[in-house]
Amino acid sequence: MTIDAYPDRAVRAAIAARFERLPLCRWHVTVRLIVGAVTFFEAFDQLLIAYALPDLRKEWHLTTSAATLLLTVGSIGMLIGALLSGRLADRFGRVKVIAACIALSSVANLALALSTTPGLFMGVRFIQGLAIGGEVPVAATFIAEITRSHRRGRFVLLYELVFPAGLTVGALVAAWVVPLLGWRWMYALAAVPGLLCILVRRSVPESPRWLAEHGRAQEADEVMTRIEAEVERLTGAPLPPVPDALPDPTPAAETSSGLRGLFTGRYRRRTLVIGALWFAGYFVNYGISSWLPTIYQNRYGLSLSDALLYSTVTSCAGLLGCLVAALTVDRAGRRRVITGCLAGAAAGLLVLAYVGARTPLQVLVWTSLAAVFFFGSNICLYLYTPELFPTRMRALGSSVGGAMNRLGVILGPIVVGMVYAGGHISTVFTLLGAVALAGAVVAALGAEETAGRRLEEISP
Repeated sequence: MTIDAYPDRAVRAAIAARFERLPLCRWHVTVRLIVGAVTFFEAFDQLLIAYALPDLRKEWHLTTSAATLLLTVGSIGMLIGALLSGRLADRFGRVKVIAACIALSSVANLALALSTTPGLFMGVRFIQGLAIGGEVPVAATFIAEITRSHRRGRFVLLYELVFPAGLTVGALVAAWVVPLLGWRWMYALAAVPGLLCILVRRSVPESPRWLAEHGRAQEADEVMTRIEAEVERLTGAPLPPVPDALPDPTPAAETSSGLRGLFTGRYRRRTLVIGALWFAGYFVNYGISSWLPTIYQNRYGLSLSDALLYSTVTSCAGLLGCLVAALTVDRAGRRRVITGCLAGAAAGLLVLAYVGARTPLQVLVWTSLAAVFFFGSNICLYLYTPELFPTRMRALGSSVGGAMNRLGVILGPIVVGMVYAGGHISTVFTLLGAVALAGAVVAALGAEETAGRRLEEISP
């Protein structure tokens, strides 16, 4: 069946119907692994600064404010990169942007390894931030667009596990490499995965949904036909017929796009809610993770290796939370999982504030428990956000969510650094718990359920 069999207004619906009949198979898994490898190493790159920071403070004699700036300048780049990448991906395609981001991030890692001054290091961190912030929301958009509605949550989140896995592996590698070889070798090793950009361009097809949206009907049909042929080859069985009853793309459907479209009609509330959830989740996440090694070392007198080890345990606990979320999000629904996880994170952090965080063991136990929840909530947002916007502005909607993510990543470490500099460790956890609780309230009152529904049904 070809695209020419449908009226022009039904091209997008035809592509969606053809995706719906594809059984999940090795083709999906292969594409997920390739794109996932890119996301894995972008996550790996993102958290390395937290583990390099104690050594950088000693080598360059950085004050607390200078260390905070070193942490946040990359996040500023990520915020700008997220906003830029959405427009670029909606205009030029998902795969081109993903490949360009991993290449730029790799070059930046080499430059970071060779940096000799804090100023140069910060400049390169900003450029790398553009790449990391740009890749993650576009990759999430692409994976959502090649997946059918049945069990989409589990499929997408098992892909998204690569991001917290990258954070965790980054923590493990850094905890070994930094004390043994120094922070420069850590960044040099992180440059190697840039070769993945070649694999992405050669092996990953452009999103047929995006091609159809941009009037490239014949190209969308050709890519879709190749995908269908590969799925048939791998499964060894003919595909079921394309459903005759396609969704009716009525003229009454909302057609606004760009930033204006995100704040028009049904999408206005979605944009505001999803922005608040991204901000809350990552304010808490990076408010904790960016400062934990330093807090363990400076406040509790742990050695560098012990401080990094304690922080790594918290990252590993977060990975467990992501796995649980992936396995339950289709049955429980997006709204319940996000609300419950943010509420759980708030409870853990407020308990820690109440007991006073008197020992490093208390901090380890309660931040690790909270990480199970806030990692679970945050990973669900990578699934939930692309579902809330139509193909014409899906990458932009995801990138606006990513920008609010980065705003939380920027402000979380800054605010925690300010409070921590005043010596009020319990106040740090009270603040973070309150932000998580506010996010839970927003999710409970404002989030709408999308589980089990086609992308085109959710977002016409």
